[in-house]
Amino acid sequence: MTATPRPWLRSYPAGVPDTIDPAPFASLADLLDYCAERYNDQTAFINMFGSLSFHQVQQEAEQFASFLQHHWGMKKGDKLAVMMPNLLQYPVTVFGAIKAGVTVVNINPLYTPRELQLQLQDSGVTAIVVIANFAFNLQKIISSTSIKHIIITNVGDGFGLLRGHAVNFFVRFIQKMVPRYFLPGAVSFRHALHLGSRERYVQVVLRPDDIAYLQYTGGTTGQAKGAMLSHGNILANISQALGMYGNIITRGEEKVLTALPLYHIFAHTINLMLFFAIGAANVLITDPRNFKSFAADLRRHRDISVITGVNTLFNGLLNRQIFKDIKFERLRLVIGGGAAVQSGVEQRFFAQTGLHILEGYGLTECSPLCCVNPPTAKTFTGSIGIPVPSTYARIVTTEGKETWELYTPGELEFKGPQVMQGYYNRPEETAKVMHDGWVRTGDIAVWLPDGYLKIIDRLKDMILVSGFNVFPSEIEDVVSRFDRVSECAVVGVPSEKTGEAIKLIAVKRDPTLTEEELRTYCRGFLTPYKIPRYIEFVDALPKSAIGKVLRRYLREPNKQHRNDE
Repeated sequence: MTATPRPWLRSYPAGVPDTIDPAPFASLADLLDYCAERYNDQTAFINMFGSLSFHQVQQEAEQFASFLQHHWGMKKGDKLAVMMPNLLQYPVTVFGAIKAGVTVVNINPLYTPRELQLQLQDSGVTAIVVIANFAFNLQKIISSTSIKHIIITNVGDGFGLLRGHAVNFFVRFIQKMVPRYFLPGAVSFRHALHLGSRERYVQVVLRPDDIAYLQYTGGTTGQAKGAMLSHGNILANISQALGMYGNIITRGEEKVLTALPLYHIFAHTINLMLFFAIGAANVLITDPRNFKSFAADLRRHRDISVITGVNTLFNGLLNRQIFKDIKFERLRLVIGGGAAVQSGVEQRFFAQTGLHILEGYGLTECSPLCCVNPPTAKTFTGSIGIPVPSTYARIVTTEGKETWELYTPGELEFKGPQVMQGYYNRPEETAKVMHDGWVRTGDIAVWLPDGYLKIIDRLKDMILVSGFNVFPSEIEDVVSRFDRVSECAVVGVPSEKTGEAIKLIAVKRDPTLTEEELRTYCRGFLTPYKIPRYIEFVDALPKSAIGKVLRRYLREPNKQHRNDE
């Protein structure tokens, strides 16, 4: 490892270390305790009508941990699913699970029953905290899972008794956003904290190699898998991010805008963990698609100093007058990730704010941060930047040889303390992407001058929609069960709005089938961002001599779909 060249080091700004301490604390629980003591009564999280100080987060997290220990009998290594958007209850739940030694399994609350069922079954979780708005989906599939314990939280549960009750009444009965569900034995979030406060939290001995998360990803092989991320993995990634950004952020003084969902690994490590570690106030946006509410938050928090986002978020902000009207005088760090930042968006953002979007690169298997553009960047190059401290990168050609020649393509690989422990219960899949400590990304990249990296293509057929991984095989499997379709294939096509959009190419079995009928069918089985944006009907799919669908032809506009010899 030490013999591997590191040409990027000459691009490190002054004060950025070559290496970091990979385990500055024994566990994430110790980090949380340290922050609660250091920042105490300072505001840690803000969400709509409520807020929590660092001390309050610690106090409620220990109450939650106590409930898990004494009322559900959960022990170190047990798994808890967390299925909610950005609410004050989220950090309390996650930090409480961490302090109890329980492994967190993040779940997108927008999952359909089918998607939810697959993740719950694969992870084998026995307990779940779910937002009431989507509890009806859990009801549909719970009998096929190992779930024994349920906590249900409502949107207003973090806003105090009176205001919280008013918000919950409005959401449930006025907006009618909580479909009916029946989950006998479920406990309310507030009652769980109350019960936990009556018992003494029992501290759990945790080590850096203990698993903190099963973070689900398609990985590099297209099938959803749980990446086992240890306490040490996340601690190292926090230190790596601090190594790169530490000179431009001030402990105890930052305010970060968190519009990305915390269940996504990018926001989880950077927004939740990194900015908690430095004592920042974190403004949680529950639903950034509700721009009226989002705009109100922007007006209330004009002193935001850090924004993290994906290309679609930045583009959406730029297209809104409110973002043009407000001058964020303290804003000094803007981080882009999850998907490539488009140059047109970056140019418009720089013209309006005078700040570059510092694009980074990572993958769930790496906790996720691997590369960033340093804060000293003077221009936008479209590169993913340089490896963060204590991270090694290399490009491997199709012949299996490392190449350090500029602009010579190969598969990008990383090695460092942030690399996962492997995929949960999938040793064969782990072996496909990990070897000698290196993790294969599945992306084709080239070296640029001074150790910068640029992604030029993907090895796999993964589609990135607004920063979320979408795998063609999953959509194809759903559509293949539709008796009015003979065969199909899915590809990603460029989109100014979402980076990539999903295109479904299908061969009809029923000649009367329409695009809208097929799209309606998909809505019954797929999360909204996985619904095909475009549908094209063809007489036949292009295939190789052995019958493999040739997706490269389907991506090309106006390309005749034919069999390839």
